Amino acid sequence: MSSADKGLSKVEVRLKWDPSPLGEPPRHLDIVAATYSADDPHGRPVYVVHYDSRSPDGTINMTRHSQTGQGFGFVEAMVLELDRLAPDFGRVVVGVVIHQDGGRRTFGDIANAAVVVVERYTELLSDTFARVADATAVTVAEFTREGSGAWKMHEMIHGFDSDPLPFIAEMGTVRPAPGAHPTETI
Repeated sequence: MSSADKGLSKVEVRLKWDPSPLGEPPRHLDIVAATYSADDPHGRPVYVVHYDSRSPDGTINMTRHSQTGQGFGFVEAMVLELDRLAPDFGRVVVGVVIHQDGGRRTFGDIANAAVVVVERYTELLSDTFARVADATAVTVAEFTREGSGAWKMHEMIHGFDSDPLPFIAEMGTVRPAPGAHPTETI
């Protein structure tokens, strides 16, 4: 059996951006993950994980958090242990949102912003948000459980003009583009 047959097990979503120029309010971005039941994969999230929370079962956790972007490389990270999620879950959507505390900011206003999704040493997705420069929030990836129980990832770069709370309600409504294929593990 190849690793592609087993699907994804433990993935990490990493986020980076440059801090605000001197004298400007901090630029604060966050990774957000929403879980959906297998019975209603596009309905309301069962729970949401962000900088101030973790999953009830400990399978989705923020391992690094930044409110300013200061630091070297990827300054925020979230780990998703998909293989430990209960069978009741069939979908997880991951996104990134910009806090609008210092006035309206879009991804086009954030210097050197980027997100990567990795499983061990394999990069599954990398994006600089250039396609969603006018957005204030974006879905990045969708993880779905196949009939065999294996988890697959679909790239899902889709921009929103939302604050953090409305985005959490909207992010699960996005569906991958027709013909999109899941990202296979190697």
